[in-house]
Amino acid sequence: MKIVGISGSPNSKGNNSRMVDHSLAIAKENGFDIEKISLADVNISPCTDCGVCKNERSCSIDDDMGRIYEILESADGLIVSSPVYFGTLSGQLKMLFDRTLPLRRNGFLLKDKIGAALAVGGSRNGGQEYTIWSIHAWMHIHGMIVVGDNNHFGGIAQKDVDSDDVGMKTVEDTVNKLCSTLKKFAST
Repeated sequence: MKIVGISGSPNSKGNNSRMVDHSLAIAKENGFDIEKISLADVNISPCTDCGVCKNERSCSIDDDMGRIYEILESADGLIVSSPVYFGTLSGQLKMLFDRTLPLRRNGFLLKDKIGAALAVGGSRNGGQEYTIWSIHAWMHIHGMIVVGDNNHFGGIAQKDVDSDDVGMKTVEDTVNKLCSTLKKFAST
């Protein structure tokens, strides 16, 4: 089984990316294949509402989303993470979310995948829960099964994540919940 981590940050070496790397390392220790999508390293344009995806499973925009669609479809579980920008998710992650419309319109191709959300902000209460709520909303719209950290909505950290033991514990609990849920589904 495969878990894909999405770093919704434009900074490939920042707190958000390190949090996703740590999460994927936990998934790998749990026996999962892993893959990372770093939005800092891809070219994604915004949706133009052209309507092409209403009738076919494609998008008229020629960018990296074609490859990302395949990665998302291949996942059994998704870890989606964003830095908090003005109280909510990054613009880069929002563009990716908008561009997944062809996956929904053409058979709900993310349906029943297990999803977990992470967020990192400048302070302990810097908008992480609202950011996670935004990620959960996207997951629910796709028909995904959403898990948290057994206490809250998901992994909520503050920067510097490398020294935030409390926040990283929620991240680890969230990833472990994702892994255990996937294992339960696989055994049925």
